Amino acid sequence: MRLHLQYLRIFSFLFLLMAQLLSATAQNEEKKILRWAADAEGNAPYIIPDPQNPTEYIGFEVDIANAIATEIGMKAEFVQNQWDGLIPGLQNRNYDVAINGIEITEDRKRAVYFSIPYYITYEQLIVLKEKTGINSLSDLVGKTAGALKGSLAERILEAKGGINVLTYDGEVSALDDMANGRLDAVLVDAPIASYYGQPDPRYKLVGQPIGEIEYGIAIRKDDKELLNKINKAINSLANSGKLRKIYEEWNLWNYTMALYFNDRGPSNVLPTKYQYFLSSTRSPDSVSDYIQRYIISLPRFGKAAFFTLFISILSMVVAIVVGLFLALSKIYGPKFVSILSIAFIELIRGTPLLIQLYFIYYGLPKIGIYMPPLVAAIVGLGLNYAAYEAENYRAGIFSVPRGQMEAALSLGMTRKKALRYVILPQAIRLVIPPMTNDFISLLKDSSLVSIITIIELTKVYFQVSSMYFDFVGTGIIVAIIYLLLGLPFVKLSKYVEKKFAIVKTSKDEAREIL
Repeated sequence: MRLHLQYLRIFSFLFLLMAQLLSATAQNEEKKILRWAADAEGNAPYIIPDPQNPTEYIGFEVDIANAIATEIGMKAEFVQNQWDGLIPGLQNRNYDVAINGIEITEDRKRAVYFSIPYYITYEQLIVLKEKTGINSLSDLVGKTAGALKGSLAERILEAKGGINVLTYDGEVSALDDMANGRLDAVLVDAPIASYYGQPDPRYKLVGQPIGEIEYGIAIRKDDKELLNKINKAINSLANSGKLRKIYEEWNLWNYTMALYFNDRGPSNVLPTKYQYFLSSTRSPDSVSDYIQRYIISLPRFGKAAFFTLFISILSMVVAIVVGLFLALSKIYGPKFVSILSIAFIELIRGTPLLIQLYFIYYGLPKIGIYMPPLVAAIVGLGLNYAAYEAENYRAGIFSVPRGQMEAALSLGMTRKKALRYVILPQAIRLVIPPMTNDFISLLKDSSLVSIITIIELTKVYFQVSSMYFDFVGTGIIVAIIYLLLGLPFVKLSKYVEKKFAIVKTSKDEAREIL
């Protein structure tokens, strides 16, 4: 017996030792990954899907992230995040750093650390080719100008005063709006101007460079060690010439960078990646070129469609289960529970889904409740639609004649059994049509989860369409995919309705029964 106990103790010790070793190994593996975030809808040259292979990402910040990770002995791993949510996502530990043309400003410094600048540029005004009379910010007074939301360009326009400023999630959207006659000018960072303004015959660059912008890598306040490593890596890459090579390949080396890195030698690297972007995104010459472009993008759309469907189905399951619980609590629960259910339902129905997703993903971590992006998306969509499903169930329950509950009770059934076997089966039959409609709506509302790092179908549409400047063709493809995703559930709904429909007897059948 003692011998067995000794063996057991030895086995337990070895097991715990092995578990600790495996845990330490896993932690070391995790430390070797540098998770960096950006918004791939942020346009070239920062980060975009590869036009020839949309499942991969390219951009000068992709190259910089990989180079820095290699320099500090780590491997870069990209995390998609909405641009205006990069700092909150970083604070919530969803990734290690944020690299996406983030300007170093005093207000942002109070929230996060910034590395030394890895790129310095300026703001540039863009107007339509035929536009005259606009050459400076002063010429925009009394006119309408566009800028990226939350950017230095927006603050410059607002500080000037007298300018009607419209903000956009992406500079390409602002340029398209100007082409449609809604804006007089657009103020963008110089890299955007060189990639989307200068090559496009519809636009022209006007005026002198405005201001100075320093891009820095955002790092959490509690990660000073990583900050020091990244600063050393940037200096090392600059001294070795690797950083300049990246900028020259993307046609981004300028006089400001030459002064900053004290590297004023002649350029000897061809802008191959800049030329690749221009040649890959130019307007196709024929219909077959358009078709080829769509075929290249189909795997990306297919993956996003599957993920959209996956999220929608799981969210609907949550909505159905929670909705039923809320309905029963509201109708049959104690007064206090009923009041809580009513309050929850009205709160959810009275606030936008977008705000709810922001609160769940960015707000709850502030009080110690952290959810991975997928879980947050399912919980957010599920709870939102649970409120609507609860009202569907309530209407279905009240549609069942009250006499049926009384009859069940008179036959000796408990209230719980009467509800389970008599009332709910009939109520569920009545709520199937609106439930199906809600699922179709949820399928479309799943597009909102892109704000919490989820890459679903609509997000891919924005990425691909802004890359190719083709919002019509890709829009039609995405619309067809959404339609195909929803049709099977419409057919299923009709089948279920028919399967569980209440059979109506004719007068002749009734006479025969009597």
